[in-house]
Amino acid sequence: MQGGLANFAGLYYIFISRIRKKKGKVVPSLMNASYKKHMKELPELREEIDRIDDQIAALYEERMQIAGEVAEYKIKNGKKVFDREREQSKLQSLSQKAKSEFTRLGLLELFKQIIAMSRKKQYQLLCENGIVEKPDFQEEDIFDTSGKRIVFQGVEGAYSQQALKEFFGEDCDSYHVETWKDAMEEIKSGKADFAVLPIENSSAGVISENYDLLAAYDHYIVGEQILKVNHALLGLPDARLEQIRCVYSHPQALMQCGAYLEEHRDWKRISLKNTAVAAKKIREEGDVSQAAIASGITADIYGLKVLAGAIQNNQNNSTRFIIVTGKRVYSPKAEKISICFELPHKSGSLHRALSHFIYNNLNMTNIQSRTIPGKNWEYRFFIDFEGTFSSTSVQNALMGLREETESLRILGTY
Repeated sequence: MQGGLANFAGLYYIFISRIRKKKGKVVPSLMNASYKKHMKELPELREEIDRIDDQIAALYEERMQIAGEVAEYKIKNGKKVFDREREQSKLQSLSQKAKSEFTRLGLLELFKQIIAMSRKKQYQLLCENGIVEKPDFQEEDIFDTSGKRIVFQGVEGAYSQQALKEFFGEDCDSYHVETWKDAMEEIKSGKADFAVLPIENSSAGVISENYDLLAAYDHYIVGEQILKVNHALLGLPDARLEQIRCVYSHPQALMQCGAYLEEHRDWKRISLKNTAVAAKKIREEGDVSQAAIASGITADIYGLKVLAGAIQNNQNNSTRFIIVTGKRVYSPKAEKISICFELPHKSGSLHRALSHFIYNNLNMTNIQSRTIPGKNWEYRFFIDFEGTFSSTSVQNALMGLREETESLRILGTY
């Protein structure tokens, strides 16, 4: 209830602010003497506001109690909490009680929040009564890799391979494919049990393609690995820095080393699918004027020389990788959940969705949006937040989101 009152208080503050703005149109110097004579003193006005506020707080408590009784009725009769038509009708009716356009907008804003809080109270009671659709995921020791195959994109020495080894260990059975989509296909076909995909870099931002792949495939996140990324400029053993004319690397790596590359504007920059692929290309073509941006490990693998080390803009540069599988499983140590959802293309829909995290005191660690194919200017949202499936706060939030979004998918817990 404290979270509900806090939200209500915030909205009431907005309501009062609107009144202040309106009153601000009156210029004190233009008030006539008679008006000033009969105007109440500030302490008296504040006393009246306090009295009204006490009434509002008491009525809000009463409304929440009745919302609980509504929930009990819906439990007995198997009815859904969210009734869009009822809410729209209610808001329309309330807006007609306003005496001006200013107060109409204020009433709508106020009661949208009050109605939303009533819904959340009902979701809470449904969860407390065990009427909740628990995610269909099974607990499993994902770190037991015996008989398991893990796929990564690129070639030997790729950062994805390094992340894979840090997560699963050096002795796991792994192999590589050409693209991230190929890695997802390997899981879909059953050839691989897990795939390792980069999802976000601390300097260059998100890898949009992999968010789209999460939406396109029925796969699930079971882990994450953050890898410190140190980029080096690699050339042939007999190459000198002044000979370089062309640099190859992944687009993200080129961006992450933008400041260094700006010092060498005469170098041509060419994007490839992977940093290790770039290193391999330099070795195979044997051209001293070519260099690759990749990890120092790849220099050893492909017999290259480090021409310049740690050339990334951010010396704390890191990439977050996700571990994906085709089964609905999770580690016993899972404490983070990833979801994605679509919303009605209407004002306030994202605010209402995010309010479920606020009300349930859930900490969001990441939020991203991606355009929905075939729907111009409409978006799919990806959210990571802290919590477990056994938590009633998580169950409450997921129940509300499932009823109030166009679609909701749980991408995994890890």
